[in-house]
Amino acid sequence: MLKIKKSKLAHSRIFHLTINKYFYYFLIACFFIAGLLYFKSYYVIPIERVSDTSELIMLADLNDDKTWNNSDKILLDKILANPWSYSDLQLLKIDINRNHAIDAEDIKILNELYDVSNPYQLFINAGNQKIITPKAREFFSYRSVNDYIQRPVYGLSHAILNSGPLNFLRGLRTPDSDSPYLSQLSREIYDEALHFSFIYNKRKSGLSKEEIAFVNSQLKIIHELYARHDNYALLLHLILLSEAGETLSTSTQIKFVKNVRLLAIALRKYLRSPQYASFTAGELPWQTVLSELDKINAQTSELNISLKKVESPRDLTNIQNYIDRAEWQVYKSKARANDFHRLISFAQTDRRYLRAVSNTSARHEDLTLENHNIPMMLLFKHAMTITNNDKKSAVGLLDEAIRIPFFWVKTIPSKLRPTSVALEHFLLPGNKEDGSDKSRHWNVFGGLSLYKSPEESLTLAFKREILDVRKANYSPEAMTEFIRDMIANCYGIYHIVSFDTTHH
Repeated sequence: MLKIKKSKLAHSRIFHLTINKYFYYFLIACFFIAGLLYFKSYYVIPIERVSDTSELIMLADLNDDKTWNNSDKILLDKILANPWSYSDLQLLKIDINRNHAIDAEDIKILNELYDVSNPYQLFINAGNQKIITPKAREFFSYRSVNDYIQRPVYGLSHAILNSGPLNFLRGLRTPDSDSPYLSQLSREIYDEALHFSFIYNKRKSGLSKEEIAFVNSQLKIIHELYARHDNYALLLHLILLSEAGETLSTSTQIKFVKNVRLLAIALRKYLRSPQYASFTAGELPWQTVLSELDKINAQTSELNISLKKVESPRDLTNIQNYIDRAEWQVYKSKARANDFHRLISFAQTDRRYLRAVSNTSARHEDLTLENHNIPMMLLFKHAMTITNNDKKSAVGLLDEAIRIPFFWVKTIPSKLRPTSVALEHFLLPGNKEDGSDKSRHWNVFGGLSLYKSPEESLTLAFKREILDVRKANYSPEAMTEFIRDMIANCYGIYHIVSFDTTHH
């Protein structure tokens, strides 16, 4: 009996094991079929894969009351009198002919629309009088709520430019050129000159001596560029002038921050000096270069550091030793997916940013980082808009964004990618090897100034960057990159600390 019971028990166990085995096979088959159905439904059956929220915009409805009437006409006159005091969306609503500019035809159509308050009636009247006007449906537009709004170029004559320091540029409103490209550059130059004129007129009575000197130096450069018809460089200098007036304040700067900018200028000058040329040619020892850099630093930033003796940070590559890592990480983690979408949309759309970021050079030709500062200023400004003027959050957003590769660039064969553009971060400023590298230098050491102080940030920058030179036995290539990195660090410190949230 005992043997029989054991035999039955063994058979029972085998039976259960067999059932369990087939049950597992059944589950695997179910999962396989479910996966196959999901794959077919997702990649074969057309379904909505991306959820997007859009809004319907009534063009010409400047006060958002869902009608076209005399109230809009009154507001239109106010906007035209001071266009940079109103939102980009309101300016976009004025561009009725959708040529990305505010011109006389837009104003004419708007005034006629406001008189009849009905686009259908406007079209009927236009047909009777043989006047060109958009179809009624063209007075409406859809846009995704995540889309960046590109402000139209202002193409109307304005008295403020005639009485300002850039009145010699007023003729560029109606460019005389057979080249559409040059004509568009001219219109953008006129728009930027008008932009600065409003900023200058608003702040000229309170400018400090340093600000007046800066404006005059830039005006001199602008005159020279205009005289030799270098329109692209002229536009970039106007953008720099406008951004300095709109977002920077020297009246609240401590002396050290002002001196950091002077250090960056001096380092740029030194890179092109005969002394440094002698070093790169092997005629001058590296010890002499470090001594000269110490002297430049002491004369500008007044920070007394001996680059030959400066001590290294404890961990040379870990930012945790530069700031409170936890707080830095908290602000980085605040960046949401929507924040990245907005930043990328800006970088792919904004006319001024794309002009600035397109000013790249062939490899190793942008010696003094001339192509880098303006784009980073514009990126930081928009990051501030996204983060509601929270500087630490803006720095955290940029720090995360600079690390994220634009995956669509990876799909471009390497042989077809422009060598003058950063491969891993297509829309970042700088040439191929500078894109993400110098952007992070600019942003990180500027951010360190917020967590510690500008003095500590610059000191840590010197300690960190000199290590690479030592490792490379003070080679000319490593020394050049050391100076270039410090230029990026200086401009990041200067701009982020000086960014004036009250004027932004």
